[in-house]
Amino acid sequence: MKTRTIHPQFSLSVLLLASAIAAMSPARAAQDGEEHYAKGRILIEVREGVTAADFDNVMKPMRGKPRKMGQSNIQIIDLPVGFEKQVIAQLKKNPFIKFAELDRRVPIAAVLNDPNVGSQWHHTKIGSTTAWDSAQGTGVTVAILDTGVDASHPDLASRLVPGWDIYTNSADTSDLCGHGTAVAGSAAAAGNNGVGVSGVAGQARIMPLRVAYRDATSGQCYAYQSTIANAVTYAADRGVKVVNISFANSSNSAAVQSAANYLKSKGGLVFTAANNYNRDEGFAPTTSLIAVAATDSADNKSSFSSYGNFVSLSSPGTGIYTTSKGGTYGSWSGTSFAAPVAAGVAALVMSANPSLTADQVQNILFTTAKDLGTAGRDPYFGYGRVNAAGAVAAARGSAPAPDTAKPVVSIAAPLANSTVSGTVPVSVNASDNVGVSRVELKVNSTVVASDISAPFSFGWDSKGVANGMNTVTAIAYDAAGNVATSVPVSVNVANTTTVIVADTVRPTVRITNPAAGRVSGTVNVSVSASDNLPTSGLTLQLYVDNVLKASGTGSTMSYAWAVNKEVRGTHYIKAVARDKAGNTSTYTVSVLK
Repeated sequence: MKTRTIHPQFSLSVLLLASAIAAMSPARAAQDGEEHYAKGRILIEVREGVTAADFDNVMKPMRGKPRKMGQSNIQIIDLPVGFEKQVIAQLKKNPFIKFAELDRRVPIAAVLNDPNVGSQWHHTKIGSTTAWDSAQGTGVTVAILDTGVDASHPDLASRLVPGWDIYTNSADTSDLCGHGTAVAGSAAAAGNNGVGVSGVAGQARIMPLRVAYRDATSGQCYAYQSTIANAVTYAADRGVKVVNISFANSSNSAAVQSAANYLKSKGGLVFTAANNYNRDEGFAPTTSLIAVAATDSADNKSSFSSYGNFVSLSSPGTGIYTTSKGGTYGSWSGTSFAAPVAAGVAALVMSANPSLTADQVQNILFTTAKDLGTAGRDPYFGYGRVNAAGAVAAARGSAPAPDTAKPVVSIAAPLANSTVSGTVPVSVNASDNVGVSRVELKVNSTVVASDISAPFSFGWDSKGVANGMNTVTAIAYDAAGNVATSVPVSVNVANTTTVIVADTVRPTVRITNPAAGRVSGTVNVSVSASDNLPTSGLTLQLYVDNVLKASGTGSTMSYAWAVNKEVRGTHYIKAVARDKAGNTSTYTVSVLK
């Protein structure tokens, strides 16, 4: 019988951790520290290419129960309470895991609500009224990830589309704390309706996604990073192009960044508040989301606005007159309101030129922003204060020059001619003049995995090929369809196997992505298979609506399915695994476009 291999650097620590979890009493767990993170769950992302069996083997010793987040590759892991940090420390050493982090609780990013101020000064400052002559957000939906939205507000009711309460998994999106109603109005309160105020994108649609809960002790609203990331993937799977997150510290969450990358792969952008602590947050810059600092009416940094190299843009955030819960209006301050103002500008740009990619929209926002502070990008204003008039003019101008530059791609690990076995960590360096949209990992003639976000990393199951020299290649794609292939790397595979004479056992096969549900854009269809004999003897086939789309050999296979080219309705994805003896298994997932 074939022996199962556990990565040597992980096996002992997992067994010790499993023993500690087994010995731990619930009473002791409940007494652990009172830090603001969710007890009994963590957030992880599995490297592309890791087999379902290997992932299951990682979870079992630590009693981890995974819950996939929408159609993304992010997982919520439920654990015994009290061992969150220990498990994360071990998972960070595991070559199968891309990231592991605590599910931290975060507050809203508002600092002031003054109902006596009533001027929408920010529209004049960013040139909204000029932009409205050409674009008002028509055809674009902005998802407001917040405390809910007052659906009866006269300046919001006509703009709303059905949303969801991600925290309680219900249809109730009423506003718990008033913050979400104000944020929604800043982005897209109805324009030119003779009532109240105008949002930046007054003809855009608003999807309320309630991610917050009200703390019973303080009465304040908070959200968890897991709920926020889940809401981003929810919006992405429903074709939303602009997402706003007005909660603190979201820019520093690997899970939120991964979810933002998932949205970006489908043509959308995430805007997030830069915090209100008037300090350098020290967060690392990221290309996955747009962190927005706040400015005042004189184009100075708002006194409360946090800063740092992670800041991408700045936007008016002091005294923003907007919608308030209960059908009223008020003036609010905070990076909570700078972010939706910038998000509203993005909606204007997208409505002015729907053919633009997410990277092109982002580039327009950055290059047309009014440069404040030190020339070029700086920690206080990012690329500058958002400029609605300039951005819409750029979007409506001559079509962007065609992107003909190919990405640059190379395999950083493993090294050529090295000897490998088991699950092999593969690291790929990929860059592009605009942005890399996808990197595929190809082993011999089979695409075994595909990754949509940097750092591009994989877990290649080398048991899926025959022992001896095998060729590993990385293929990088950009949004314009330019393709580049790395220099092939040949490695020596040396796995120990046991031969079974008679084989009557069927292989197992699973579609690990997508799950049943809604799909949009380009979907990475991932197939994972296992067998009683070496998986190098397996043949895999993938069908969509009974049409063969991809085939290969080994334990994993990936296929980039262009869902947007399919008709609306239900589609069936079927994976078939066949071993050398002819034993066959199938697995089918139904999805809705």
